[in-house]
Amino acid sequence: MKLTDPIDSLPGVGVKLSTAFALKGITTLQDLLFYLPRRHDDYSHITPLYKIRPGPVSLQGRINNLKTRRIRRNLAITEGIATDGTDSVKLVWFNQPYRQGAIKSDQDYFISGQYKLSNHHYSIINPSVELVSDLPVQSARILPIYPESKSLKSTQIRRLMTNVLTLTATVKEFMPEYVSDELNLMSYADALATLHYPPSMAKLEEAKLRLNFNELFPLMLANELSMQDMNRLNATPIAFKVQLAKSFVDKLPFRLTDDQRRVIWQIYQDMESDKPMNRLVEGDVGSGKTVVAVMAAVMAMDEGYKVAFMAPTELLAKQHANTIAKLLKPLGLGERLVLLTGSMTKAKKKLAIDQANHTPGSLIIGTHSLLSSGVDWHDLALLIIDEQHRFGVDQRMEIQKQASHVPHFLSITATPIPRSLALTVLSDLKLSQLKTKPDRRQEIITSLVAPSGFDRFLAKLKDELTAGHQAYIVCPYIKANDNHDGLDLESLAQRYAKLLPQFDQGVLHGQMPPEEQTAVMQDFLSGKLNLLIATTVIEVGVDVPNATLMGIYGPERFGLAQLHQLRGRVGRSHVQSFCYLIQADDSEPLPRLREFVRLTDGFALSELDLKLRGPGAIYGKLQHGQAGFNLTTLDDARLVGLVKQAVDLFFKRRLNLVNYKYLSQLVKSAQHITYLN
Repeated sequence: MKLTDPIDSLPGVGVKLSTAFALKGITTLQDLLFYLPRRHDDYSHITPLYKIRPGPVSLQGRINNLKTRRIRRNLAITEGIATDGTDSVKLVWFNQPYRQGAIKSDQDYFISGQYKLSNHHYSIINPSVELVSDLPVQSARILPIYPESKSLKSTQIRRLMTNVLTLTATVKEFMPEYVSDELNLMSYADALATLHYPPSMAKLEEAKLRLNFNELFPLMLANELSMQDMNRLNATPIAFKVQLAKSFVDKLPFRLTDDQRRVIWQIYQDMESDKPMNRLVEGDVGSGKTVVAVMAAVMAMDEGYKVAFMAPTELLAKQHANTIAKLLKPLGLGERLVLLTGSMTKAKKKLAIDQANHTPGSLIIGTHSLLSSGVDWHDLALLIIDEQHRFGVDQRMEIQKQASHVPHFLSITATPIPRSLALTVLSDLKLSQLKTKPDRRQEIITSLVAPSGFDRFLAKLKDELTAGHQAYIVCPYIKANDNHDGLDLESLAQRYAKLLPQFDQGVLHGQMPPEEQTAVMQDFLSGKLNLLIATTVIEVGVDVPNATLMGIYGPERFGLAQLHQLRGRVGRSHVQSFCYLIQADDSEPLPRLREFVRLTDGFALSELDLKLRGPGAIYGKLQHGQAGFNLTTLDDARLVGLVKQAVDLFFKRRLNLVNYKYLSQLVKSAQHITYLN
């Protein structure tokens, strides 16, 4: 048995189960081994029945009086009584009728599950049951709980994991030797094995510490390398001209917030240095990020340098061009603005390129097509990127290669980086935050919608559309699939066409050709479409002030930062707006979704997201197999101290990343996120 063996080489894995695994990205035994639990439930302590309390319990006893009754076509309930000589308790299984034939009344069993109130009676719901004479796999131990789907449950994964656990011994260590030898951390292989089957809670914490270390070390090592690189680079200093800044501000049709004044001053100080600025400005929709970026651009333009402003979509580039033109016109700089997009005709594109190349101090706005446009970038002094994470590092490096020197780099985003992460891990990236709320805008009312409350949501949606407003419906998948539970664009488009036939609807997803995406968004922006059913491709989109309602299907499938970005598509005017999280069933909402309903501040949500998912999850899946498990928290002083110590040792011993192939890949991935190098 090898890590590269296919998943269906395991006994009991047929076509149906291997398909369910494939939908989770699990096709080999290595994939299965790196499919980490999202939490652990401790059932390791056997409790006499007379002492049990609500919550997770493990007991040992016999089971009798088993009966199965069918409530309706798709629901069967099996019930029994467990006794241990001290007391008895009711056991309840849903849609597991095989239990009645499998459990013998004269055998002793380990029984583990949640003891809770159900239908006015306390019972253990869907307990795991194993013979005492067998090795306990599903009960009487600390149980890993894995990310599940409709066709894939933790019980199946645990059963199969026992077959592959020996393969952890073949997992190669990718950290420097001193990590285990001198820092006394558990080996990578042992940590993986322990995470799947921890012998004790103490050992589980050791395993978490090691995997937390794996997640944080590449980020902090990348940061240190980036800082060293930055110190070797030179940029063109751009002098701060107080009269120019004052003239710009005086001609604005509104008053700058204190946050905007503070942030622009930070940027001006950076740009006066001969070291390249590397600053991220983050703030919610309407907080004034664009004005701050234009104030930075004006200083470079006034000295005759080019400024490039890159947006993630053509539609957003055009919107930026319209907004920025109005800001530049009072200063007499409007004719220096150039819009350059891929969809332009050859004639218009040539005119735009000629204007960019022959106008001193031009500001060129476009998408990544700017890189291959033919613009002469040798005098580029400032590169501004809207929604930086939408651009690959190769694209950013390409525009830098075409410049005669390293440009100052300014990124603006509505997706906040948690400040604790920026201070601890990403100190090479200077961070500015615009927290002031936009004037006249109301808080978006956010609600959870269970199936039982769907009619009220539909009525509200109909009311908003009837009033002449527009709405978004967002789903996590594009195509219908047995495992998508109707949370796909195809199914929802058909459903809403029947529910609201009187309104014009459009669909939008990332697999559509770019020109088709632009056409759909243009139709929505112009009001031709009342309802837009889309995937998260709209997460970064244009300003549609008339959109007042957002419905998000399968909210548990999105991170908090992404949910906040989606919510930000509405609430862009003085009109009250609404965001609804539409659940698949009536089960208890996840605690983080309740927090999302409560919190409207993006910065607070970003900190919560960091605690729940760890920095690796927030900045891309930097390590194979860590999705779904709540790893690093930066509140752990011991962990942060260990990582800093390890980074210091790496440089003190002059180790070369070339000798650590996988670690090198992780470090490069981390550098691609924050640094123009």
